[in-house]
Amino acid sequence: MKKVEAIIRSDKLENLKETITTSGLVKGLSISQVLGYGNQKGFAEFVRGQRVIPALLAKVKVEIVVHDDSVDEVVDLICQAVRTGEVGDGKIFVSPIEEVIRIRTGERGGDAI
Repeated sequence: MKKVEAIIRSDKLENLKETITTSGLVKGLSISQVLGYGNQKGFAEFVRGQRVIPALLAKVKVEIVVHDDSVDEVVDLICQAVRTGEVGDGKIFVSPIEEVIRIRTGERGGDAI
């Protein structure tokens, strides 16, 4: 199992949710609002007359746990749904998951996803 974390533009969240839902590859996802900056370096902001750079940008972090054989398809779906071709589109991180446990039933592993 793998965890796919995507940090994306806030305005692309609905596109991503629709794409992921209609694909049938993903049974659930978690969404968090985050602040940060990367190559985009934020934007210049004036605070009490002083120019401050970088300001942290509001982004959305989407976390999805999938079976190993679905990772490439899920990553491709995310890219298609959120890509604008401009700086600030975001990043995708893929990391291994050792164990998943469904609390309600006690199921473990792939059955718990």
